[in-house]
Amino acid sequence: MILPKSNHLTPEQVAEVTAIVGGFGCQIQPIIGAVRTIYAIVGDERDELMINRLEGLPYVERIDRIQSPFKLMDRRSDLASHRIRIGGVTLGEELAVIAGQCTIDPKNPGYFMETAAAVKEAGAHILRGGVWKPRTNPYAFQGDAKSIDVLMEASRQTGLPVDTEVMDEHQVRVALDAGVQMLQVGARNALNYSLLRTIGRAVAKRDTVVLLKRSLHMGSLNEFISAAEYIASFGNPNIVLCPRGTSPALDGYRNHPDESITPLLKEKTWAPVVVDPSHSVGKSSYVPACALAAVAYGADGLCIEAHVNPSQGIGDDPKQALTPEVLAETIAQARQIWSLRHSAVGGV
Repeated sequence: MILPKSNHLTPEQVAEVTAIVGGFGCQIQPIIGAVRTIYAIVGDERDELMINRLEGLPYVERIDRIQSPFKLMDRRSDLASHRIRIGGVTLGEELAVIAGQCTIDPKNPGYFMETAAAVKEAGAHILRGGVWKPRTNPYAFQGDAKSIDVLMEASRQTGLPVDTEVMDEHQVRVALDAGVQMLQVGARNALNYSLLRTIGRAVAKRDTVVLLKRSLHMGSLNEFISAAEYIASFGNPNIVLCPRGTSPALDGYRNHPDESITPLLKEKTWAPVVVDPSHSVGKSSYVPACALAAVAYGADGLCIEAHVNPSQGIGDDPKQALTPEVLAETIAQARQIWSLRHSAVGGV
């Protein structure tokens, strides 16, 4: 829908607009109002280049798109009935919990093994463990590829599927070859479209799930879902959206908590939403409340950092990891809220 700056377009302007949309297989239909005339785009209005050219015209105030900018992730698409199952849980039918260490310490693998057993006992369905770590400081610990062996051994011992972050094509291949069941795309790479394409192609013929975090800046919901569209369009619809707090940070929290966007996402897309409260608030004492709020807002799951001895962890674990006891209590309370929501009339 084209809204001009004036009450209506001149014949010359109509001709220019008609020529632009015609090049993309569309037509213009004027809708004449009492005060203002607007111009409907008849056809597929989702082409970004066409919209950019129209928005660049000096006499156009704005373009309002009626169609969704994403074909596959839209809640009305053919994938709307698609369900994602991992760790014995079908997302949307039961609260899914991902838990584990921020970073696997290759010098102390025993901690991760203990954590893996503890998070399973606490009620988690998926084990998280950082093999490679993106760091703002280039001199900070960046992870160790050898930790993939620790991660997969913990998976074998517990029977839990595992989630780990990947940042480039090589890491994607290593993780998939090792048998990782959930690839995590972190906030710093959430708009790395080359990586998203690579992941979509690499897991197209597998059951691998992709946990896509929201980008670090305060990006729009359409931007977030469109990032998921990259993965789906290259063959993998097993995508979970993960709000994890954005920048700029809210004073006192690590980021700006964004679990409240869950119902807004669900109005736009069929994709399950799993909230990460650990990175959102960045302090272990705040994590349980944020987790419960996320479930109250309608999250399908939680991704929580946990460690058997947080003070001895590396990465973010000393600051924001929950102990197994607190994790178990948080999961139990979250399930109560989940049940309340889903037993209520119209609960979702």
